[in-house]
Amino acid sequence: MTKASIDLTRRKALQTAAGLSGVVVGAAPLSALAAMRQANGSVGSQAGARAPVTDLAPRPPMGWNSWNSFAGTINEEQSLETAAIMAEKLLPFGYDVFTVDIQWYEPDATSYSYNPNPVPALDGHARLQPAPNRFPSARDGQGFAPLADKVHALGLKFGIHVMRGIARHAVKLDLPIEGTRYTARDIADTSSVCPWNPDMYGVDMSKPGAQEYYDGLFRMYASWGVDFIKMDDMSRPYDAHAPEIEAAAKAIARCGRPMVLSLSPGETPVPRGGHVRQYAQMWRISDDFWDDWGLLAAQFTRLENWNMWMGPGSWPDADMLPLGRLALGDRNTKFTPDEQVTLMTLWSIARSPLIMGGDLRYLDAKTLALLTNPEVLGVNQNSTANAPHFLEDGLKVWTARGARGFEIYLALFNLAPEAREVSVQLDKVGLVGSFLLRDLWERQDRGDVKGAVSAQVPEHGARLFKLTPLV
Repeated sequence: MTKASIDLTRRKALQTAAGLSGVVVGAAPLSALAAMRQANGSVGSQAGARAPVTDLAPRPPMGWNSWNSFAGTINEEQSLETAAIMAEKLLPFGYDVFTVDIQWYEPDATSYSYNPNPVPALDGHARLQPAPNRFPSARDGQGFAPLADKVHALGLKFGIHVMRGIARHAVKLDLPIEGTRYTARDIADTSSVCPWNPDMYGVDMSKPGAQEYYDGLFRMYASWGVDFIKMDDMSRPYDAHAPEIEAAAKAIARCGRPMVLSLSPGETPVPRGGHVRQYAQMWRISDDFWDDWGLLAAQFTRLENWNMWMGPGSWPDADMLPLGRLALGDRNTKFTPDEQVTLMTLWSIARSPLIMGGDLRYLDAKTLALLTNPEVLGVNQNSTANAPHFLEDGLKVWTARGARGFEIYLALFNLAPEAREVSVQLDKVGLVGSFLLRDLWERQDRGDVKGAVSAQVPEHGARLFKLTPLV
């Protein structure tokens, strides 16, 4: 099976799970958007919604995840090699979350396909463990603690991917739930299964022992030193899985260690923004995102839809950055150089988390430069009042304010299949006066502008400017 067909199969499977659809949120001038956000508690409002936990992720998380390059196959040696490269080349620019993605508990994981009858590594309390043939330091019940210690020693945070629910093999063995008189069969909902992965059953949160299972699971993760949890099969169908979303958040609050909770896959329904931001710090807004122009073009509307829910502790996640070497080393990214700039520009101006997915062992100079432009990263990490503006078909425009409040960022995106000259009247995006124009990708000043900003934008390309008022 080809990589493309695997992705399509997963996408089709996810589409069988019903979700809710959102509506595009119209852009407002910068001043109006700021006032709107202040009135709504920085991000969108919903009846009964609590504010997000901002101290866990005050800025969009940045890091690396193994899925795009290793599928479910990464082992301890590869993890340590990659983490060392990450610490050397990406950590100085803020990329600090190292995450081992799916099926670290599967001894026989070999590709992007899943074993239909897995026999995962388990402890005596129905909890998945790192497969010792892949992670030797996990033997004798140590779990991921030895690996996490080494990752932390590099200055990085340690993250893992987990699936919603309880292992089907644990239910087959009817293993006990720690600290209770209940077993895996008592709490499993065998009718609640992931449509694309065969490892788990859902947990029936109405059953005695269900919350205790999640509490024990996250206590174990805390004992390993986990800082970041990517929890899959959560966001779709959202309402059916909401009790387990809440259970995971409750378990994190009780486990004694701060952990960022990231929900996957998408697409999370926009009308549930008020709920999801109470319980998670990141949530996917789409199915798996890969290096395909059609998928990238579709993320514009999704990020527009989610913009009013974005803010400290509340990050709509457009998914990982499929850049560099991908897919078990089979190929390099299919994005053109200009499309790669568009990807990084959109994720930055819309403040999506920046999680690199390519194999860092093959990180080339151009990809490294793309990932580490400090002026572009500053937009992602520090901008405010981010807003899309709808001016004409084929052109996407976003603005935001700089950290000091008076500088303005202007992103221009050409979705057309040919290069074009773009001219944006500044009053159309709420700006008046004269400005010093700086090209953030080129890191060069471009002189003074008044009334309009004009630029040649390549096919599927982007330009990112900073406008500083002249006084």
